[in-house]
Formats: sequence, C-alpha cells, structure tokens
Amino acid sequence: MDRASVSVRLYRVLSRVRYAAIGGAIGGAVGGIVSKKAASTGAAVGALVGATFGETRVTARSRFDRMKERGEEELKRIPLE
Repeated sequence: MDRASVSVRLYRVLSRVRYAAIGGAIGGAVGGIVSKKAASTGAAVGALVGATFGETRVTARSRFDRMKERGEEELKRIPLE
C-alpha cells in the first residue's frame, strides 16, 4: 500500500470512530431517560447510525474535494484574454 491510500483509510476509520462515539453517547442519553435497558439499546443504535454517517461523510467530502480540484484545473486552462 502506498502512503496516500493508508492516509485515506486512516482518516475514514477515525471519522467512523468519532461519529460512532458521538452517536452512542447521544443514543445512550436519550435512552437513559426512558430506562436502563433503553439506554444500552439507544447507545448501540446511536453508535451504528454514527458510524454509518462517519463513513458517508468521508466519502462525500473526498468526492467534493476531487470535483473542486478538477474545476480549478479547468479554470486554469481557460484563457482570460
């Protein structure tokens, strides 16, 4: 593996972990209002949703960055006068 692919994979993993933790905390807090059992279920569901969101966010951001770079390259090719 080259360095760039490792960097992208690491960034994706860290994004998943961050949003899974946030989702788990929020789900646990909301479920904790109801009962102890609902707190653990809420945390699990929140972590799953957070991890899914973290994965999608990274792929969407990388696509947006690639499109932005392509647009900048196209603008450089256009003669202004």
